[in-house]
Amino acid sequence: MEAELYFQSELIKTRIEIKDQTLSEISKELHDNIGQIVSVGIMQLNMYINSGKAVQVNELRDLKEILAKSLDEIRILSRIINKDNLLQSDFIQAIKQDLERIKKLKKIQYKYTLSGEIPIISQEHDLFIYRIFQEALHNSLKHSHSDMFEVIIKTTKTVFCLKFKDFGIGYDPEKINSGIGLNSMKLRAKLIGAQLIMNSDTSGTTVTLEYPLIKSDEN
Repeated sequence: MEAELYFQSELIKTRIEIKDQTLSEISKELHDNIGQIVSVGIMQLNMYINSGKAVQVNELRDLKEILAKSLDEIRILSRIINKDNLLQSDFIQAIKQDLERIKKLKKIQYKYTLSGEIPIISQEHDLFIYRIFQEALHNSLKHSHSDMFEVIIKTTKTVFCLKFKDFGIGYDPEKINSGIGLNSMKLRAKLIGAQLIMNSDTSGTTVTLEYPLIKSDEN
């Protein structure tokens, strides 16, 4: 009973962390990206007003492009807000949308590879796996200075494997072992019976999650 209560408390904590990080990302992007775009548009409008001259068609086209870009950014963020609904059906899709968002908003490229059938995993374990990925992605964005990410998802009859790799500056595991959420990632992997493997050097950091799949005849 104690183990089940602990699992459920970590599950609730994970849900809250996903929502908190999502809102944090939205706030930052609103300030950094959309705020800057709208500021440029306002500056252009002030220039037109202060010049006292008639606005030219090409100038209106420039302003239209700025407004259209800000609208695109808002649409991207609106999809993030609906991430919780997405996770209820497909956490793989949530991972892909995160990568696409990073590509569009932060100009970071990614390589995505999926092999094997997507396994049926309980919703609770889905959330833990997704949160581990989200933490690995956040750590790389914050510390690695990498302009390229690679995600490899592979399923066999017995194991679901999720590998996330950046090509940044790496870190020293001896010095940073208890920091940047690494302990939380390891704990969550342990709670769902998965193995978490982390490797880092000057060529980048790799986080590998190996989640065992139980055959139906073993249930």
